[in-house]
Amino acid sequence: MITLQMKLKPETERRLQRILDAYADKEILAQNIIAYQISELKKAIINIHVDLKRFEEKYKLSTQQFYEKFEDGSLGDEEDYIIWSGIYEMYLENNKKLEALE
Repeated sequence: MITLQMKLKPETERRLQRILDAYADKEILAQNIIAYQISELKKAIINIHVDLKRFEEKYKLSTQQFYEKFEDGSLGDEEDYIIWSGIYEMYLENNKKLEALE
């Protein structure tokens, strides 16, 4: 069993308590929350992947190859490159979060 402590605003605490009270089985509630987070991360990863593919097609370069060159400074600091690298970093972060939840 785990005890969670969170600093919440009073209205948020009341709303959360109503949700908790509605579930007799807190295990099911926790599993539903985790499943929802996994689903949202998977959707985000798919959307990010679409954005990455657009850059790959535009610049005829895989994202991994681009990112290595961008990080080592062999590419400039064009706006597209900054956006591309930021999107790729979001992709990596979301994958890390997903792995932790699965």
